[in-house]
Amino acid sequence: MGPFEVLCGIAAVILAVYYYFTSTFDFWKSRGIRGPQPIPIFGTVKNALLMKQSMGDYLMQVYNDYKDEPVVGIFSRREPVLVVKDAELIKEVLIKDFSKFADRGIITYDKVEPLSQHLFNLEPKRWRPLRMKLSPVFTSGKLKEMFSLISDCAENLGQYVEKVAIKNEAVECRELTAKYTTDVIGTCAFGIEMNALSDEDSEFRKVGRAVFATSWLNVIRFRLRRSFPWLFTLLAYILPYTKSTRFFMRTIAESIDYREKNNIVRHDFVDILRELKKHPDKVSDITLTDSLLVSQAFVFFVAGFETSSTTMSNALYELALNPKVQSRLREEIDQEYAKHGSNLTYENIKSMPYLDKVFKETLRKYPPATFLLRQSTEAHTFGGTSVTIPKDVKVWIPVYAIHRDSDIYPEPDVFDPERFDEEASQKRNAMSYLPFGDGPRNCIGARFAIFQTKIGLIKLLRNYKVETCEKTQPYVNDPKAFLLAPKNGIHLRITKVNRS
Repeated sequence: MGPFEVLCGIAAVILAVYYYFTSTFDFWKSRGIRGPQPIPIFGTVKNALLMKQSMGDYLMQVYNDYKDEPVVGIFSRREPVLVVKDAELIKEVLIKDFSKFADRGIITYDKVEPLSQHLFNLEPKRWRPLRMKLSPVFTSGKLKEMFSLISDCAENLGQYVEKVAIKNEAVECRELTAKYTTDVIGTCAFGIEMNALSDEDSEFRKVGRAVFATSWLNVIRFRLRRSFPWLFTLLAYILPYTKSTRFFMRTIAESIDYREKNNIVRHDFVDILRELKKHPDKVSDITLTDSLLVSQAFVFFVAGFETSSTTMSNALYELALNPKVQSRLREEIDQEYAKHGSNLTYENIKSMPYLDKVFKETLRKYPPATFLLRQSTEAHTFGGTSVTIPKDVKVWIPVYAIHRDSDIYPEPDVFDPERFDEEASQKRNAMSYLPFGDGPRNCIGARFAIFQTKIGLIKLLRNYKVETCEKTQPYVNDPKAFLLAPKNGIHLRITKVNRS
């Protein structure tokens, strides 16, 4: 083969690769939908893929650049993605026409990542029956039963903080709150004493850190999973299970076996998994494998501790920056204790309006999931528009950008709990506040998350004050993090409240 033929071969390969990466780029233009200009390999998300910008920040940029557009067309590499901004169209996706958007479009890998088969990722066929069977764990009645267990964990948090406060040193609050929420999840959901607060070598805390670590290994796995699913599937025959997978598969199996042998019933998450394992016929049309069942425990653990601990630490950060808000919240907490004594109940906490406003404003400013994922299961034309999408198109709802829209929330960077007084809340469209999503596929553990976060804040703020210190840094979103997280952690000083 001569030089000319070699050059022609190289040119043909380059053209084929170029065509592959650009062949979809007229998708939105042909449908009359505006959006940023894509480039080969990266699409429109170059800075996010190169981890120079978080996806939440990128979508906020798109949201603001196309301020008057109800939808915007972007590309994740070569894949078309519709960013839905308009509140009524968001309601269409999440609620009105949910059946057409019941899928999140996430691939599960039963072999290489057996714990990926959880409620958040599952396709509608397996999601629906499992959601129905797992929902009883999260009713208000169940939450009342768990209340004393959560309170005990919060008491342990208070005792731990007492030792920390004596040292008068900067505290990394994300780690502090993650230890607390890890203990809560372990006690309430699995009946296991995880001892994350008292034991620096707690295995569960190590697993939690590993799952959300912004390491290159985690990032590479995530990129392979999204970009080259066929290659990721092949790796099942090469790669061993991760430590986290082996640990969780073993721990849940041992917990189920122990309860069976000793006839222990706690009516918690593990018991529901036991029932499903004993009576798989109760869940029609799907095969209940061990890995499918353990996946549900896994997601409850990782999502339950991480999102709540992040919200707690973000609340502490804002309270340290806004001492007047902190003082007012502590005053409300003191009033409840004065009325009801040291044993607050589920109902007492529900009747604390300012705590609720602080909690909601924290999630407004810092929603852990910065955007919601959906995928069309059939062709759909959005009501009142000429926008039509075919089956299997990704739809993203930019929660972080909506929560920071100055037309909805004036001065969005200001932490103002009064945004959530009853009158102000009623004036806003319900789709402008989506920290837990909405519709049938909203967060199953929202009630649980709310109460473990609130109880933790009450126990901490009752006796301790949080303040900024020399290690406190401005909140910059970490572009490597899977959920919203600050790049440099949250360092604050915690001191005992002087009640003299």
